[in-house]
Amino acid sequence: MRTVGCFIGLAAVAIGVSAGAFAEESAGPVNPYTQWLNGPPKDPGYFPIAVWLQNPKNAAKYKAAGINLYVGLWRGPTDEQLLTLREAGMRVICSLNQTGWARREDPTIVGWMHQDEPDNAQEVTSPETGEKEYGPPVPPEKIVADYEALRQKDPTRPVLLNLGQGVANDRWIGRGEWGKPEDYHTYWKGCDILSFDIYPVAGLPKPDNVNSLWLVAKGVQRLIEWSGGQKIVWNCIECTRIGNRYGKATPHQVQAEVWMSIIHGSRGLIYFVHEFAPQFNESALLDDPEMLSAVTALNHRIHELGPVLNTPTLPDALTVKTDDPESPVAAMVKRHAGRTYIFTVGMRNKPAHAVFSFREPPASSQVTILGEDRTIPVRDGTFEDRFAPYDARIYVMEQ
Repeated sequence: MRTVGCFIGLAAVAIGVSAGAFAEESAGPVNPYTQWLNGPPKDPGYFPIAVWLQNPKNAAKYKAAGINLYVGLWRGPTDEQLLTLREAGMRVICSLNQTGWARREDPTIVGWMHQDEPDNAQEVTSPETGEKEYGPPVPPEKIVADYEALRQKDPTRPVLLNLGQGVANDRWIGRGEWGKPEDYHTYWKGCDILSFDIYPVAGLPKPDNVNSLWLVAKGVQRLIEWSGGQKIVWNCIECTRIGNRYGKATPHQVQAEVWMSIIHGSRGLIYFVHEFAPQFNESALLDDPEMLSAVTALNHRIHELGPVLNTPTLPDALTVKTDDPESPVAAMVKRHAGRTYIFTVGMRNKPAHAVFSFREPPASSQVTILGEDRTIPVRDGTFEDRFAPYDARIYVMEQ
C-alpha cells in the first residue's frame, strides 16, 4: 500500500456465456473461503470489501459504508484493537504477532498477512553511516518460507500477500536495481490470497495518469496468469488523493477501477483511504462526502450482487465489438436465479459504441440496465449501447 512518488484492449473480445448457457442454469454461488475453518464468512454471497490499516474506532462508520473487513492494524493486533473491532462486528486480517497468537480463537481474526509490498526495495540502516537507505526487496523464497511457517502454525485461516505496483507497472523503479520480473513467479506461492496495489490517478507521476486506469485490470490479470489461477486474487483501489496535491480519482473513475478489477477476476477489494498531502489524514474517505456517498452506493451494489459474483463466469459465447479498436469495452457474464448478468466497463478514457453479440440467440427480447430507467432491445442475438469514458454498466436479461 505504500506509495512512492499489457492489458491490451481489443475491439472484439470473446466473453461471457458458454454454448447452451441460456437453456441451463449455471452452477450456484461458490464461496472460495469455505476451505478455512476460521477464515472469512462462508455465506455464498460473501464478497470481501476492506479498508487498509485503519483505526478500529472508525469500524462502525466503515461498516455503514459497506466495508466488511479490515486489513492490517497499526502496530497490532492489540487486545484493545480486537475488542473494538469485535464490538463493531468487523472482521480483520492482521499480523500473527504475540497477541494474535494468544487470541487465535477469536472469530474476529479471519486471516493472517505478510508485511506489505515485500517486492519493493526495503528500508534498511546503513552499517557504515547508521542512516536509513533502501536495500533489496524481500527475497521471494523468504516469503514462501514464512508462508509455510504461518500455515503450519495455523492452517485454519488464509494468508494474504499484498504486492506493489510493479505487478502492473513495468516502468516502476521502486524495486531498485535488485528486483527481477521473474521474482513474481515465486512470490505468488507464498500466500492463499494474492493481492497488489496500484493507484493510477493519485499515484502515477505522469501528466496523463487519468488514461492509465486499465493498469488495475492488467495487474489482476497478471496475478491470475502467474499463479495459474491457483490463488484467490484481490486488489487495492484508490479513493483519495493519497500523496497527490493536485488531484485524485473522481467517483466515476473509482467505480470504473472497481468494475475493471472484478470483471478481470478480482475476488476482493481493499480501499486505500489515507491521505499524506496536503496534510496527513488516516481516514480521508470518511471526510469526503461526495466520494464516501459514491463508494457506499458502489459497495452496497456489490454486496447485493454477491451471490451473482460468486457464480462461475460463463465463457466463450458473447463478443463485444467497439467502433474504436483503441477504446475496448470489457465484459463478464454470469447467470443466477433465472437471470443473465452482463457486467461491463469502458477500458479507456474515451467514448465507445459497443455491439454485444451472443453466440446463441437468447429467448429474451431486451436487456435492462441495472440502476437506470431504460431497456435496450435484443435483435438477432445482438444489442448495442454507447459508453462515455470509463462508463460501467450491468445489463440484466430475464430468462
